[in-house]
Formats: sequence, structure tokens, C-alpha cells
Amino acid sequence: MRSRLAIRVHSLLERYFPERRVFLRSDKDTRFIRLRPHVQLIGFAGSTAIVAWAIIATAILLMDSIGSGNFREQAKRDQRTYEARLNYLASERDRRAEEALAAQERFNSALQQISRMQSQLLESETRRRELETGVEVIQTTLRRAMKERDFARKAEKELRVAMAENAGQGGVAQSGTGSDSALDMLAMALADTAAERDKVIADAQDALQQADDMAFQIKLMQDQNDQIFRQLEEAMTVSVKPLDKMFRAAGMNTESIISQVRRGYSGQGGPLTPLTFSTKGEEPSPDATRANRIINQMDRLNLYRIAAEKAPFAIPVKNAYRFTSGFGYRRDPKTGGKRLHKGVDFAGPVGTPLYATADGVVTHAGWGSGYGRLVKIQHEFGIETRYAHMSKIRVSVGQRVSRGQRIGDMGASGRVTGPHLHYEVRVGGKAVNPMIYIKAANDVF
Repeated sequence: MRSRLAIRVHSLLERYFPERRVFLRSDKDTRFIRLRPHVQLIGFAGSTAIVAWAIIATAILLMDSIGSGNFREQAKRDQRTYEARLNYLASERDRRAEEALAAQERFNSALQQISRMQSQLLESETRRRELETGVEVIQTTLRRAMKERDFARKAEKELRVAMAENAGQGGVAQSGTGSDSALDMLAMALADTAAERDKVIADAQDALQQADDMAFQIKLMQDQNDQIFRQLEEAMTVSVKPLDKMFRAAGMNTESIISQVRRGYSGQGGPLTPLTFSTKGEEPSPDATRANRIINQMDRLNLYRIAAEKAPFAIPVKNAYRFTSGFGYRRDPKTGGKRLHKGVDFAGPVGTPLYATADGVVTHAGWGSGYGRLVKIQHEFGIETRYAHMSKIRVSVGQRVSRGQRIGDMGASGRVTGPHLHYEVRVGGKAVNPMIYIKAANDVF
């Protein structure tokens, strides 16, 4: 059975691969190599396998080349899109920074204008008080002149009566020199009285004219004061309300903040001292009440300005950056669970300058486990800011820093995947979203 099968296979191979001989001739003799059917089959199969492998390998290389080319093009397109987005964000940041600077300049200009208006208001109040004093003096002089006039008229009447009586009794002593001298004295007294009366009348008329002029001047000054008051009230409304809104948007109690700042700046005197116009226990005038209300608003504005410098209403990175992670819960790649990301991340090149976001005192400047190189700054109102993963620290513990002061450089120290700044804001030891303060400041400045 096996021999029959071998014969059939051999005959089949003989049909497709007949036995061949390859002759090899040399100078001396001739030899040949016999290629049996199964040898030819093995050679054919090997050649076919090699050719098939070459075709498949070539196809794989071509497909891989085409795929990698498409991937590179896609990566380039993504990179161009990403760079365009970064450029747009950088331009937006620069534009916002310019707007904030312009707003700060407008704010400072408004403060200067308010200060000038306050000085003008104080000057106008002083002039008004002087004019009121002058009117009182003129009225007093006028009353005295009218009394003197009435007294002169009464004296003239009495003299006329006396002269009439002397004229009735003059038959006995007409030739006497005493009567002549008495008449001369009476005539002189009457002339002096008439002259004094004329002078009093003229003085009274001048006083009335001056009183009318002063009343007109007081009316003009009152109108001017009312205009100044309106401008000051409008300026206070425009300046105080946005700051009040900024603090409330950050979740801060404005009354508590004002009280705390006032305790730290409790000195009295200066241009913000309330106005007082009477020492007799009288009620203040409407203008005085209005002026004191404006001064109180100016004092509140000044306290808000001080508080804004002491709270972190700023961004710690001024150069180009990329916002990579926000505040909140996110998945931990190691444990698979969720953990709270207690700050926000700003990515940028190593060495990017980092700045303090408010006035405060450095309480930590060194290594902080997963934070890497860490700086902690304690601010007013129980607020603390943290700056982590630095490449270099430029402050020391106990140092007092101001807003905008450089405190270190961006880096990749600690537990990180790349260079960035991890920025935290803590109130009473509890982490809060730093973007609340940053966005609140952006809405105002």
C-alpha cells in the first residue's frame, strides 16, 4: 500500500517536475548533477516562500511608512493647532494684563481727582464759613447803625422841643448871651446829628448791598458745592462698588475685612478726618452731613485698597504659561481612586519667574515632600498661599514680601510629570479654589 502511494506521488512529481540533469564541463571531463523531482519541489517551495516573505515584508513596510507619515502629519497639525491656541491664550493674557494696568491707572487717576475735589470742597467750606461770618458782622453793624439812627432822631426831636420851649420863654432873656450860645450849641449838635444820621444811612445802604452780594456769592458757592458733592458721590459709587463686589465674590466678609484693616490702621487726622463746623452742640448742616458721608466712603475706599494689597487678588505667573489642571477631585493613576487637587497648575519652561500674589510673611522656604521646593506665605485675614515644585527659591523664612515680588523660579521638583507651578490658597488652613480670587480681581481690574 505504501509502495503504491509512493509510486503515485513519484509519477505526479514526474509530471510537473521531471527529472533534470545539470551538466558541468571542465577541460578534462564532464560531470552532471541529477535534480530529482522531490529536490526540485523543495527548491520551488523554498523560492516561493522567500518571494512571498519578501512581498509581505515589503507590503508591511509600505503600510507602516504610510501610517507613520499620516501620524506625523497629524502630529504636526495638532502641534500647529496647539501652538496657535497657546499664542491666542498668551495674547489674551497680555491683553487682560494691559486692561488691568489701564484700570489701575484709571483707579489711581480717580483717587487723585477725588483728593483734589476734597481739597476744593474743604476750601469752599472754609470760604463759605468766612462769608457767613462776614454777613453776621455786617448785620450786626447794620443793627447798631439803625439803633444809632433812632437815637439820633430821638435826640433831634428832644432838641426841637427844647428849642420851642426856649423860644416861648425868650421874651425875658433875648438879649442875653447865654441864649445865643445855647442856640449855637444846639445848631452844632443838630448838624453833627444830621451828618451822623446821613453817614449811618449810607453805611446801612452799603451794608445791605454787601449783604446782597454775599448772599449771591453764597448761592453760587452752594451750587458749586452741590456739583462737587455730586461728582464725589458718583466717583465713590464707581470706585467702591466694584471693590465690594470683588471681595464678596471671593467669599470674604467685607465688614469683617474693613474692621480688621481699620484696627491695623487706627491713626487719626489727615484729609480723611470728619468735618465739624460747630462747637456749640448744634446739629450739622446738610452740607456737613453730606461731606462727612463722602469722607466716610473715601475712608472705606482706602481701607479696601489696603485690603486688596493684603489678599491674593493676583496671578503668580506673568510670563507665557499653560493652565494644565484646576482645583477639585481627580483620579489618582496609582490607586485608581479620587483625590482632591488642592490648587491649580500653571505649566511653563524651567526658570519662569514666580511672584507673590499679596503682601505677607514667608513661613516656609524649603523642601516639602511631594511638593518639592515649596514656599509658604502667610497673609492677612487668615489666608496662606503655597508655591510648589520650584527649581529655585529666592526668599527665606521670616522675610516680608510684597505683591509682585519675585519669590522663586518654576521647576519640576517633587512629585511631578513636568515643569509647572502648583499654586494653592488656604483660608483658615482649608484649601479653596485660587481661581475665585484671580477671577474676582480680573472682573474688577
